[in-house]
Amino acid sequence: MQIIRTVVWVVLLIALLIFGFNNWNVVQVKIWENLILETKLPVLLLVAFLLGMLPMWLLHTGTRWRLNRQISSLKDAATVTSAPSLSTTSLAEAQPENPAN
Repeated sequence: MQIIRTVVWVVLLIALLIFGFNNWNVVQVKIWENLILETKLPVLLLVAFLLGMLPMWLLHTGTRWRLNRQISSLKDAATVTSAPSLSTTSLAEAQPENPAN
């Protein structure tokens, strides 16, 4: 399975490199009325992709953090409730009888 994942990543990387070399054109992005950004098309697409991925990455990180906290809280609660409680009667029963008496 690892080899299939590696092959897919390599094919995807090669496709992106071919796209980048074939579309290395200057594009103008009008940000405001008097502010125009001139950049290469692959750079613009990469920045747009990363900006679009940022909210989902933040959501994933927050959800993972929250779930890990819940799991550790449940583990702590399970270890506290499953620990055997020693009472005085169980201690008296656990002591061996003195054969000298």
